[in-house]
Amino acid sequence: MDIALVRVDNRLVHGQILEAWVPYLHICRIVVVDDQVASDFFRETVIRMAVPSEIDVTISGLREFGEAQPCTQADGQKTIILFSTIQDALAAYRFGFHYERLNIGNVYNENCRICCTPSVLLSETDLRDITTLHNEGVQIELQRVPREKSVDIFDIVKRATPSSAV
Repeated sequence: MDIALVRVDNRLVHGQILEAWVPYLHICRIVVVDDQVASDFFRETVIRMAVPSEIDVTISGLREFGEAQPCTQADGQKTIILFSTIQDALAAYRFGFHYERLNIGNVYNENCRICCTPSVLLSETDLRDITTLHNEGVQIELQRVPREKSVDIFDIVKRATPSSAV
């Protein structure tokens, strides 16, 4: 699997993915990593129906995906990995799926601590998880669609929180 984008988006597969990222990156495969979707036949079916037939769709639970990734060989198929939460992206990292860059597209949280953009609202847990990933060397960027300039989300977090909190 040739990973072109690792993204957190609580909507998972939707228009920005299918109409912007897939053609821009020439994607052949979308992998949804989400325990709830992996255990819900209806949600899995809806996602599979939304994706054009020429794009392969894989749906996996967090542990299964994270533990399998270190053994996966590159196969020439450009792939987007989608997580619904930052917490899930961190869990997969801890299970063994190590990535260098994480794209944040949309994070909705009722317990918003920091509003980075109208579509990215971070909770205390999100801030902690971003800091953990940052300390592991992961570059975390805020970018909804390819035509937007990416922004290092950790810079926003540092400006918005006291130095002792990050």
